[in-house]
Amino acid sequence: MRCGSSNARSNDASGLLIRHIRTQNDIGMRVMRKTGLSMAVTMALVIAAGSCTQETKVDISRSLNPAGMPSMVTHNISTLISDSGVTQYKIVAPVWYVYDEVDTPYWLFPKGLYLQKYDPKFNVVATVAADSARFFKMQKLWRLEGNVEMTKAPKDLFLSERVFWDQRRARLYSDTFIHIENETHILEGTGFESNERLTKYRILHPSGIFPVERDNLKPDPK
Repeated sequence: MRCGSSNARSNDASGLLIRHIRTQNDIGMRVMRKTGLSMAVTMALVIAAGSCTQETKVDISRSLNPAGMPSMVTHNISTLISDSGVTQYKIVAPVWYVYDEVDTPYWLFPKGLYLQKYDPKFNVVATVAADSARFFKMQKLWRLEGNVEMTKAPKDLFLSERVFWDQRRARLYSDTFIHIENETHILEGTGFESNERLTKYRILHPSGIFPVERDNLKPDPK
């Protein structure tokens, strides 16, 4: 009886052990299936995220061009510009764009510019106003466009559609129509050259010289 009971217990224990092992195997398989599924989902998400990130980078690199963007934008400016420690002129403008990252660095004043030129004693010797302006920094060359209006003390007036100011050569010039009013005459023509203080100038292709009274001249824009 004891042997039979012992054998029965052994058989029962063996059965329980086998069922336990099977149960553990079933659980292990379920865990592996879940883990495998989770890993598959995770890998799919990682791949998808990597694909989206790569595509976004391509789109951004295509849409942005740092070299074509201004490195500085300033609104409502009024500033003094110096050269070699000497104040040369004053700039007043609604907006000022600085492009330093392009092949030919320049400043842009798309909404107009007013400029005062000073002598060494800080006296205003000339003024310039234009609808738009561009300054090429390396060449030290201004390009003034639109309704360009220049004045020289005491009250001489110069009107043109486009004027270039070469600071290296201290020279102003234009290849378009020019209208000049001085103390005694109105002069008109095409093409113009002058020193930057507007004290010595000539019209390349004059079309008319008209003597007038000073009272009939256009009033000073100031």
